[in-house]
Parts: sequence; structure tokens; C-alpha cells
Amino acid sequence: MLIVGIVIVYFCLLFGISRWTGRKATNDTFYRGNRQSPWYMVAFGMIGASISGVTFVSVPGMVNSIDMTYLQTCLGFILGYVVVAFVLLPLFYRLNLTTIYSYLGQRLGPRSYKTGASFFLLSKMTGAAVRFYVVCIILQHFVFDALGIPFVFTVLGMVLLIWLYTYQGGIRTLVFTDVLQTTFLFTALLLIIWQVIGDLGLTWGEAFHAVASDSRSRIFVFDNWVTKQNFWKQFLSGVFIVIVMTGLDQDMMQKNLTCRSLRDAQKDMCTYGVMFFPANLLFLSLGILLTQWYTAHGIALPAAGDELLPTFVSQTSSLLPLTSSIFVLGILAASFSSADSAMTALTTSFCVDICQRPDDETLRKKAHILVAVVFTIFILLFRILNSTSIIDAIYILCSYTYGPLLGLFAFGLLTKRKTNDRLVPYICIASPVLCYLLDRFVGTYTGYHFGYELLMLNGVITFTALFFVHKEKD
Repeated sequence: MLIVGIVIVYFCLLFGISRWTGRKATNDTFYRGNRQSPWYMVAFGMIGASISGVTFVSVPGMVNSIDMTYLQTCLGFILGYVVVAFVLLPLFYRLNLTTIYSYLGQRLGPRSYKTGASFFLLSKMTGAAVRFYVVCIILQHFVFDALGIPFVFTVLGMVLLIWLYTYQGGIRTLVFTDVLQTTFLFTALLLIIWQVIGDLGLTWGEAFHAVASDSRSRIFVFDNWVTKQNFWKQFLSGVFIVIVMTGLDQDMMQKNLTCRSLRDAQKDMCTYGVMFFPANLLFLSLGILLTQWYTAHGIALPAAGDELLPTFVSQTSSLLPLTSSIFVLGILAASFSSADSAMTALTTSFCVDICQRPDDETLRKKAHILVAVVFTIFILLFRILNSTSIIDAIYILCSYTYGPLLGLFAFGLLTKRKTNDRLVPYICIASPVLCYLLDRFVGTYTGYHFGYELLMLNGVITFTALFFVHKEKD
């Protein structure tokens, strides 16, 4: 009952914020927050919005497979955020964009515009639905199974709650709810770390030494060029992941475009870009402490890294009654801060980019309902499929779809050439297919498999094809 009470209080807070921020809301409020958001609130909220519920569960488990080498990617994130802040944001603010894909229409043509927006809609809907599905499974196990609530009602209820507190205020509401959810997220994380340290009988200073001296605390890999954990592969991949999955993603950029000025948006971007490193350091440190906890109690480590934290919560829920409640609160905060912004961005892109009716409030409200319905259907379909391999395949599909966006924006920004707008959709479909075939061919004959660098290869192929395809004569 404690968990249920925490969940109810949590949602009451979200609805209170929604009611306050949604007063006299217009389409401009929903899409751009009237360009009145304080940059420091956006920055703090974006830290939590960048951490999904899956990240909350998965990152601690990474230490048992790749040590702390993920932090090399996080260092690349910092440079990527600087590039987005001083290359992309000035362009988006100068053009006064509501959605970032409008730039493609002005620079390359209407088909390029619709292609970029369509790739975003496909990748964001599938990716966000998969992440929220995984979170619903966890909540079902820890909360709703005990109450006898079927999974389908869990999903319907969760999506309905998100729709209810975002349908009026949209992005303006999310700027404020993200602050609340980021606060809860890191409160939950620190409390779990505190409980693990306490159960191990350590002080905070001893815990710091235990993490630093553990063999899994290795961060840098310079001596192996083949491994995916090589520093330069991870660092450069981190740079391009941020440029593409933040700078070219309407979901991640929409809140940044609500700041009062370009300078505020740049301060926001650089601030939360730097803070992403210590945030992930905390998650990975928790992973090492959890591994030491399993060893100290003679419990075998879970087979899957994603089970490291949930299994700990299950094992200690009777000894540490608050653990389950704290864990559920962290999961809720992490998952809702990413799912609500995804649904808002999908609604924005559909109305502005696909329908091209940004001032139609009736359309916006209907589209928001449609997005919630499709989102629910996707989650329930993943439940029916119930296959880890299919979920993994969907994640891979999402990673492929960002490559063409990288190529399109790079071509528009780095060249002054025109391209054949009519052929752009075919190029953007062919590029991921060619990358997939190359990955299979190289893997079969050399044993080397592309990692995050496949994103860069995908963008290069798209860029090259656009460069050599001339514009048709009028």
C-alpha cells in the first residue's frame, strides 16, 4: 500500500502542475511554451528527460560486461552538446522554427522535409513505445500484479495519465514536470545507493574507495582497436549520438527551443551536457556497489545486466521496506519524463510537419489522442510478441533511422548544393539497407561488427548520395 500511496501522490503533483501551466494555453504554448522557459529549469529537467526508465535499470548492469567504459561515450556527449549549442541552435533560432525538420523544407525541398519528419515519427514512436513497454513490465511486477490488475489496464492507465497532464499545456507543462521528475529520479538513485552502502556496512568515504579500487572501475581503453570499447570509437560515437539523437531529434530539441533567447538555450544545452557525465557515473558506481553486495551476501549475479538492480530490490524488499517504493518512484520519474515528451513531440511533428496546420487547435487535440492510441497499441503489440530478440531488432531499427537524418542535415549545413528532392525518400530508405548489408558482409568475412560507428557510416552514405544526385531542371 505504501507504493500505491506514493504513486497517487506523485500523479497528484503532476496534475497540479498541469492545471497551473495549462491555463489559457494556445498552440504556441503547447508547441513552444510561448518561448518563456527559464534556461536553468530546462537544463535541470533535461537531465532527467535524457534518462529513460530503461536507462535507470540498464546502466548499473553495464559494469559487469564493459566496466565503466560507457563514460568514454559520455565524454563524447559533452563535445556533441557543444556542437549542437553553437552550430544547430543558432540556425533553429534564426529561422524561428517550431519543428527542426522545417529547415529541411526550406533548404532541400518538400519531400526532404516530409522524409525527415517521417523518419522521426517512425523511430520515436517505436523507440519510445519499447522503452515504456519495458517500464510497464517492471511496474506490473512490483505494483500491479499484487493488486490483481491485468497488464493491458496497466498500459491503458499509464498512457491515459500521461495524456491527461500533457494534452493542454504540452511542452510548457513538461518544462515544469521535468524538474519535479528529475528531482525524484536522483532522490531515488541516491537513496538506493545509500541503502546499498548501509547494508554493506560502509561509510560514504569507504564506498568511494571500494568503487575506485574495483577492477570494474576501468574507464579508458586505448590498447585495443578492435573492441567496441576503444576510446576513440566510444568518444566519437558519443559526439555523433548527441548530434543526431539530440540535435536532430524534435523530442529532445523542443524543450530547448522554448528558452527566451538563443543565449539562454546555449547555456541550457551546455549545462545539462556536462551534467550527464556525473549522472551516469552515479549509475555505474551503483552497479559496482550492487555487484559487491551480491558477492558479500553469497548471491549469484543475475545472468542479464538489466536484472542487477531489480533483483536487488526483490531480494531486499522484506529487509529494507522502502527499497521497492524508492525503486518504483525512480522508475516512474525516469519513464514518464521521457514518454511524455515523446508523445508531445510526436503530436507537434504530426500537426506541423505532416499536416502543416500549426494553428489548428482542434487538429492538435485530435492528434494528441491519436498519438496516445497508437502508442498504446505499439506497447500491447510488444507484449503479444513477447520476444527479446524482436525488441532488440526494434532498437536496432531505430538506430538505423537516425543515419539519414544526419546525412540530410549535414548536406544542408555543409554544402550549398541543390539535390534532387524527388529522389531523397529513396536515398534515405536505401542508406540503412546498404549499411545493414555492409555490416553483415564485413562481419561474415572479417569478424568485425560495427557498433555506434554505423550511425556515422549511414550518414556518410546518405550525404554522398545527396551530393551526387543533381537537382532536376525546372
